[in-house]
Amino acid sequence: MSETVRIPHGLPTERDAGPFDPPRDLTRLREGRPVSPLVFPDGHEGWLVTGYDAVRQLMADTRFSSRQDIGVLHLPYETPGMPAMTEPSPQVPGLFVAMDPPDHTRLRRKLTGAFTVRRMKQLEAHIGDIVERQLDEMARLAPPVDLVKEFALPVPSLVICELLGVPYEDRETFQANSAQILVKDQSLDEKMAAYGALTAYLAQLVTRKRAEPGEDILSDLARDDDLAVEELVGIAFLLLLAGHETTANMLALGTFALLEHPEQLAALRAEPDLLPDAVEELLRHLSVADVFYRYATEDIELAGETIGKGSTVVVALSAANRDPRRFDDPDTLDVHRRARGHLSFGHGVHQCLGQQLARVEMRAGFGGLLRRFPTLELAVPAGEVKLRTDMSIYGVHALPVTWTEPAR
Repeated sequence: MSETVRIPHGLPTERDAGPFDPPRDLTRLREGRPVSPLVFPDGHEGWLVTGYDAVRQLMADTRFSSRQDIGVLHLPYETPGMPAMTEPSPQVPGLFVAMDPPDHTRLRRKLTGAFTVRRMKQLEAHIGDIVERQLDEMARLAPPVDLVKEFALPVPSLVICELLGVPYEDRETFQANSAQILVKDQSLDEKMAAYGALTAYLAQLVTRKRAEPGEDILSDLARDDDLAVEELVGIAFLLLLAGHETTANMLALGTFALLEHPEQLAALRAEPDLLPDAVEELLRHLSVADVFYRYATEDIELAGETIGKGSTVVVALSAANRDPRRFDDPDTLDVHRRARGHLSFGHGVHQCLGQQLARVEMRAGFGGLLRRFPTLELAVPAGEVKLRTDMSIYGVHALPVTWTEPAR
C-alpha cells in the first residue's frame, strides 16, 4: 500500500480543500501512509506524521526530542530569506517548550499552580467581564468592522497582559513583534530583530518585577531565586506569545467557521449549553497550531516505519484531528459532537499549559459574541477573507463582519 503513496517534497500547506480543512495532500497521506517519508527543501530526508494514533504515540515518547540544540532542525517549507540550518540552534533559557525532561520538568513545575483548573474557574467571571467590555466597544462602532482587530485579538491580549502583569498599553509593540516572529517567509535578520526587541522589552519588565513585585504570574516567578533573569525572559516570551496568538486565531477562525455553517450557528444559539462541546469541536476541526516538530534521538519504530536517528519529524495536527479512525464523519463541523481527545493542545509532557485558560476565554468569547450580535454576518464573500497560510499559527488576517440589528 505504502509504495503507491507519493512521497511529498516539502510540507503541503495550500488550503486547497477550503479554509477550514487540511490540505488535500495531507489527507491523502493520512489515509495511505500516516507515517510518511518527507523530503525537505534543503534535501533532508525526514518524516511527516498525519495519523491520530501515531501522533499520540510520538508525543508521548520522549525519545522524540523537542530540543533544538541537539540536532539540526530542518524546516519543511521554503524560506527564501532564511539560510539553511547546518548546526543545532543554541538552547534559549526559559523556553521550556523546546526542552526535554528534566529541564522541561523543572521550569514547567514552577508554572502549574498558575494555570490550574481551579484558578481558571476563579477567573471565569473576570474574563467574562473583559469580553463584555470589548463587545461594548465593538457595539459602539458602525459596521462593517474587522473582528480580529476589534474583538478576537484584544480579548486574549487583555487577559494574558493582566495575568502576566504586562502593561496593556504596550500591546502594539509586543503584538507587532509577535506577528513578525510567526511569519514563515521572513529573513533571519527581520525575525531576530523582532525577537530581540521583544526579549529586550521583557528583560526590562522582569527586572522591574524582581525589584517591585506585584500580584501577577511574572512577579510570582520573579520572587523565585532559582530562576535567572534570562530564564524569566524566556518564560515570559513563551507565555505572552502563546497566550494571545493561539486564542486570538481560534476566536476569529472559529467565528468564520460558524458563520459559514449557519445550521451549526443556529444550533448553538438555540442551545447555549452546547458551548463547551462546541469549543472542543472547533478546536478539533480547525487546529490553528497545526504543525509541530520533533527530533529522533535514536532509531524508533512508529506505525510500522523506522524513524532513523537524527531525523526531523513534522507532526500535522490538522490531519490527525480529522482521522476517521478516531472521529466519525471527521470533516463535518458538529457542535453536538463529543470531541474530547482531540490533539489541538498536544499530548504528553508538552500538552499545552494554558489549555484551561484558552477554554474559558473561548467559551466567554463565542458565547458573548453570539448573544450580543444575533445578526452577525460576513461583510465580504468568504473567498475574500485573507487566510494566514503565511504564518506559523493558522487563522485569518482580518475578518470583516457586519450586523443589521442593534447589538444587545
